[in-house]
Amino acid sequence: MRYESSTTSVSWIPSEAIPGMMRLPFDLGPVHYDDPPGDQLGDIPTLSRSGAVRFINELRAWVEVENGLIVGHGHSGRGWIGKTKLGFGSRKILFSAIPMPDIRSEGEADKLSVRFAQTTGGRVAMPMRRKLNRPPFVQIVPPLVWTSLALTIKADGSSKPEVIGASPFPRHWIYDNAGRLANKVAVTDFKGWAGDIFGERTPWGAEDSPAFVTEVETALERELSQTIMRGGAKPKVRKLNQGEALVKQGDAGDELFLLLDGVLSVEVDAKALAEVGPGAILGERALLEGGKRTATLRALTPARVAIASADQISPDALAELATGHRREEN
Repeated sequence: MRYESSTTSVSWIPSEAIPGMMRLPFDLGPVHYDDPPGDQLGDIPTLSRSGAVRFINELRAWVEVENGLIVGHGHSGRGWIGKTKLGFGSRKILFSAIPMPDIRSEGEADKLSVRFAQTTGGRVAMPMRRKLNRPPFVQIVPPLVWTSLALTIKADGSSKPEVIGASPFPRHWIYDNAGRLANKVAVTDFKGWAGDIFGERTPWGAEDSPAFVTEVETALERELSQTIMRGGAKPKVRKLNQGEALVKQGDAGDELFLLLDGVLSVEVDAKALAEVGPGAILGERALLEGGKRTATLRALTPARVAIASADQISPDALAELATGHRREEN
C-alpha cells in the first residue's frame, strides 16, 4: 500500500507589511503588492506562472507499506518560483525570481513513520539596495525568501505537517494535503529581513529563521478584513511591543481591530484562553454587549493592528463574528 501526503507554503507580499520609504516603488510603481491567495490552493504550476505569488514550497512525499511496516519512501514535491510584475498601469512584464537549490532531507525513517523536510526559495526578481547590520553594510542583491517545511507520514497513512522555519518576510501561508488554507506564519519583519538575511543567516548558509505559526482565521474574518482594508477610508494602524496590551478587560471601547501582523493572547480574568494571528478581527463584543471590553488582548510578539469603526461592518456580520468569540464559555 502506498500513502502520499503533502503540505505547501505560498509566499506573497501584503500591502501592510512594508514600512516607510520602501513603500514608494509599490505605491507608485513599477513593482506591486499581492492580493491574498485563495482559501483553496488550486493548480500549483498555474499559480506559480500567474504573477500572483512569489514562491511556493510544495513538500509532497510518500511511503510504501507492507504488513503494517514501511518498506520504502521518497519525495515527490519541489519548490516553485513565482513571477514579479514590473510596470505601470496595465502595462506590466513578468520576471521570474531567482531560485536557490532545494534542500531536502533523505527522511528520518523507521518502520512506523518517516519525517521528510524540505527548504525551498530564492531571490526576488529585481535589485534592492539596502543597508546591512554587519559587513559589508550595503548590498544591491535582494535578500532570500524561503520556507522550511516538514511532513511526517505514518504506516497507517496519517500525516502531520510542520513549519520548521521561514524568512522574516514576506507573508507565508500554509496549505494542507487537501489544498485548504490551514495555518499562517504570523510575524513579518521587513527591516530584519532586509538588514540581516544574507550569508550564514540563511538555510543555504548555516541558519534558519524561526517561524511563529497560528491557525487560520474564519472565512467571515477574511471577508471582513478586505472590507476594512479596502472598502473605504484607510484605517489607522497601531504598533504594539511584545507584552503590551491593546485593550484591557472592563475598559470602555467602540473600535474594531484587525490584526495585521503578530500574535495576540486573549485573556479573560487574567487567564489566557486563546492565541490569534493575522487576519483575526477583534473587539466586536464590546459593540454588541454594552460597550465594555470582555477580554484583555496582549501582544505575544511585536504586532500591528488596524483600527476600524463599527459602521464599516454590518450588524449581522458583527453578531455572527461574536458568536464564535465567546471563548470563556468553551
